[in-house]
Amino acid sequence: MGASLSLNQARRIALAAQGLDKGRPAGPVTARAVGRTFDRLHLVQIDSVNVVARSHYLPFFSRLGNYDRGILHRMASSHPRRMTEYWAHEASFIRPDHFPDLLLWQNRKWVGASGMDPELRTGVAAKVLEELAKGKPLTAAELTARLGHVEDRQRDQWGWNWNTVKRVLEHLFEEGLVSAASRTEQFERRYALTARVYSGFDGGGGAEADPAAAMERLIDAAARAHGIGTVRCFADYFRTPLKAAAIAVQHLVEDGTLEPVSVRGWDRAVYRHVDARLPRTATGRALLSPFDSLVFERRRLEELFGFHYRIEIYTPEAKRRFGYYVLPFLLRDGIVARVDLKADRASGLLLARAAHAEPDAPADTAVELAAELHLMADWLGLDRVVVLPSGDLAPALAAAVAAGEAGYPLLGNRRNVPCVSPVD
Repeated sequence: MGASLSLNQARRIALAAQGLDKGRPAGPVTARAVGRTFDRLHLVQIDSVNVVARSHYLPFFSRLGNYDRGILHRMASSHPRRMTEYWAHEASFIRPDHFPDLLLWQNRKWVGASGMDPELRTGVAAKVLEELAKGKPLTAAELTARLGHVEDRQRDQWGWNWNTVKRVLEHLFEEGLVSAASRTEQFERRYALTARVYSGFDGGGGAEADPAAAMERLIDAAARAHGIGTVRCFADYFRTPLKAAAIAVQHLVEDGTLEPVSVRGWDRAVYRHVDARLPRTATGRALLSPFDSLVFERRRLEELFGFHYRIEIYTPEAKRRFGYYVLPFLLRDGIVARVDLKADRASGLLLARAAHAEPDAPADTAVELAAELHLMADWLGLDRVVVLPSGDLAPALAAAVAAGEAGYPLLGNRRNVPCVSPVD
């Protein structure tokens, strides 16, 4: 067994690995800074919910503050691509170098057309590939029109009522034959042949492919992104099989990449990446997306931070404890509160529909959270922050938001924005 660490030390290692251990950079956020952040994270999860912002935008705001979201569009759609789409921790933007390894371990077969009549699937796939070979990336709707495909719209499965062309496209996407070249303003994928998205990609298979080596690279990346964790933590990052991940962890321990450590209060086998930093203090502050990589693995989150978290989007409203789209609030080395947010774009408002403090939240939680909400509203192009009277933190948060009517100081962010008043 290696070093013995306190829980606070383990927290700081995890925060440093995720780029959340210190304040945001001063000055404008450059494309290079966004790229470095993505390289550190290795992936960001995609989700269609747009209550505040698309989920893949939020991890960069959490770590960098007010940045240009167009940088991400260019990273994902312009050669040489810095980020591309594939199945990882669910649908994700990934670093392109991970694609061949993920393709070797792809085992999702429920999204696309695996259950479709094989003859129909093969015939439609051939037509799709022939059309995409002509060069221009196309959406599923555009391909449907190009192929002259017509079928009755199914309405029995909300959110998944795809026609045959879309289902075949997603099957080809799973198989690695087509990829997402870009997204439309409506967030629809534009599909292209994979070789045109990944420069030099040769299919990712063949006799030279080594699944075990691929797994070790993925677990190494996951361990770097986590800094410290269990086999389950590392396997969950890219959603790789647990048994294969455990074998990879053992090999990485043997070659010195991972070090077994003991963490007081964490009663499982824990490993620290050899390159993981242990900062003396953690001074960061961030609102975290429900799909942020720091909160991916809920058991890890609770063991490390003592924070029990479940997203309640699919919970009936009457049964929700904290709200619909609840973001954890990180302050220094703890997750100290949670806030249910909604960007009301038509009215120019960032609504804090509910705010709850953790039992051990520090005295400055409301003030710091108010500052973070101002920063988020500014980034989203919204005019005001409105705090609704729900949750034990709401009164203090409303007072903190109102306190700066002459100009609100954004603590730790080195700039000011106009203040706003809460709703009575």
